[in-house]
Amino acid sequence: MTRIKQLILGLTLGLAFLLPVVQARQVWADSAYDAPAKAAIAIDPDSGKILYAKNADEAMGIASTTKLLTAYMTLDAIKKGTLHWEDKVEMSEYAYALTQDPQASNIAVMDPKEAFTIRDLFNAAMIQSANSAAITLAEKIGGSEPKFVDMMKTQLAYWGITDAKLVNASGLNNSVLGNNIYPGSSETDENMLSAKDLAIISQHLIRDFPEVLDVTKQTIATFDKGGASEQTLATYNYMLMGLPAARGGVDGLKTGTTEFAGACFVGTTVQNDFRIITVVLNADNADTDEYARFTATGSLMNEVYGNWQAQKIATKGIKMDNAEAPTKLTVVDGQKTSVNVLPADDFSTVVPMSDTDATTSISFNKKQAAPVTAAIKKNQKLVKVSFQIKDKLGYLPGSDGNTFYLTATQPVPRSNAVKVMWNHFVKFVNDKL
Repeated sequence: MTRIKQLILGLTLGLAFLLPVVQARQVWADSAYDAPAKAAIAIDPDSGKILYAKNADEAMGIASTTKLLTAYMTLDAIKKGTLHWEDKVEMSEYAYALTQDPQASNIAVMDPKEAFTIRDLFNAAMIQSANSAAITLAEKIGGSEPKFVDMMKTQLAYWGITDAKLVNASGLNNSVLGNNIYPGSSETDENMLSAKDLAIISQHLIRDFPEVLDVTKQTIATFDKGGASEQTLATYNYMLMGLPAARGGVDGLKTGTTEFAGACFVGTTVQNDFRIITVVLNADNADTDEYARFTATGSLMNEVYGNWQAQKIATKGIKMDNAEAPTKLTVVDGQKTSVNVLPADDFSTVVPMSDTDATTSISFNKKQAAPVTAAIKKNQKLVKVSFQIKDKLGYLPGSDGNTFYLTATQPVPRSNAVKVMWNHFVKFVNDKL
């Protein structure tokens, strides 16, 4: 995207329309819905449940949605203390030169020697998709962009993503980068991942660093306030409130566009206390419709919310409505012989809204009166509860459903040493004799 679109965005601020929500179909799994994009996926980030998929395993161009992984790596470095928000960094000659290239979405840098905070660079990369900002972050964290790309690949491998083709931290085509391309890559290579891969990255991003949404929900922000390059950043996510394709509840995440990748968008929204992540790659009709990726995303969001919902499975402090749910466990070596267990918090999870080929199951790793050993603290986790949905779509790799816990409603101190020894002696006699 170019600076021309930034100007267009400035003129369209304040215009909005809400995309309509379709009604639920009777059978979601057999729905004929076809997302208007080459590939698409929708997931529940809490459980990793796949809610819709189309060509989701096919690797293809991802353009600037690459910056979601760059953002994760940045936030992880900050968490580890190797990077700080107020650290200042000068752009390399390579990164600065890109700010002068109208082919690449960027910030306007007035002084090549000016240093910028990590916070400003992060905001520029995530809000305005500034490629030089992403490259500068990569060079700061990795020492060089190629070394940072190696770090990105390692991170993806850790998450089980093995089909990644990554050549830079920005998502640009190598043809824009001159001599600064990843060793061994070609002059026209570009980052490639599957829609499912991007869903996994986005799931980890908002799970591990939910504060990223405080950045991605901004339509505008000030860059380099008080500095020589002070300017207003403007988002390309036109689904945020006040923008041309606005939809209530949308607060992220990232657009991406190249000739190779087409119009891409990774979105996230909350409706009826139920958050989803959507990925649309190479949206249909993008050559004639500037908002094609958002139309496709809105359509996919409607499909998901028309057929899935969040349902409360457990209520804090209330016995679960399930015959197999234990309410009392036997305490060994305690000053009391039993302890009550109840849900520690309210727990909700995604379920289909109507009859489908999906089956749901809930299981407990302890049965009623199962033994636990004192001492036991109040609110100690004692029973693991697992909830799963089994259908054709399944879960993201590394995810297999939701878990929560039943916890002790009161403490149970350990008995004195003499009584404990006596109890163990009696048990030994009863078991062996």
